[in-house]
Amino acid sequence: MMRSATALALRSPLSFLALLAVIFGLLPLLVSSYQTSVANEILIFALLAMSIDVLAGYAGRTSLGHGAIFGISTYVVIYWTTLMGGSPWVGCILGIAAATLTAAVFALLAVRVSGVYFLLLTLALGMIVWGVCLRWTSVTGGENGIRGAGRPDVIADPIAFYYMTLATVLFFTLVIWRFVHSPFGLTLRGIRDSESRMRSLGYGTATHMFLAFTITGLFAGVAGALYALFNDFVSPSTVQLAQSVEGLLMAIIGGVGTLFGSFIGAAAIILLENFVSQYTARWPMVLGLMFICTMIFAPQGVLGALRKLMGWKQ
Repeated sequence: MMRSATALALRSPLSFLALLAVIFGLLPLLVSSYQTSVANEILIFALLAMSIDVLAGYAGRTSLGHGAIFGISTYVVIYWTTLMGGSPWVGCILGIAAATLTAAVFALLAVRVSGVYFLLLTLALGMIVWGVCLRWTSVTGGENGIRGAGRPDVIADPIAFYYMTLATVLFFTLVIWRFVHSPFGLTLRGIRDSESRMRSLGYGTATHMFLAFTITGLFAGVAGALYALFNDFVSPSTVQLAQSVEGLLMAIIGGVGTLFGSFIGAAAIILLENFVSQYTARWPMVLGLMFICTMIFAPQGVLGALRKLMGWKQ
């Protein structure tokens, strides 16, 4: 019974979202406040990982710049609320808009290349953002970062904020699923499989990639805005390369092109970071071993391996 219910949930987006809503919705009733905070972080980074997975799994483009886009949203939210004294809600809108605009600029420079060149170009663009955040101390606070002004009263309680995060992430998960299964998403798959053939059929591949990169930047911006409210602090480490790499690893461990595997990858990495580090200072080695084992025994990721094993369709 449990196996058939799980299979149905993973094949149907609404069933999967319902399963997530039940699991994450019950967590605050069953675990400590610290563990609820960890679950909140998992939800936020699962959204970041999904934004990366759309490009990597459905468009064949691996981005190392989405961590910087995520961090720009976080910077704008905290700068607006702390230094400008503005509304956090307006700050979130401005942060998402800034992330989307940054993604559009990145896209203009990156969409005409592919493969390792796309990877290196997005890496370089992300490093530029990191350098600006590190050196523009009058705005970003440099290495000291910026402390936030706190969350709005309506979500000041950690449990209230947790449920707001859960609702937001579930909503955008459905939006992303619809996006990749739309005619536009099917075109992205065609570009991934053979860009030259899609171009010969009359598709504007550069335009499609520009829109895909920009839209996924919006999703990363939503995650960044949630992170600003969650962490209440931002520094250059929020936009550094490690942020993009971590998001990509989450997508890979869960399964590139599975979308929902991002939740598995985010949970695996964040739980290791938070719990294994309590017992050993060498937790990055454990994380590395987990990644190596995934690549050897489940190169298509955890969810991808389950789908192959059970014969589930994507």
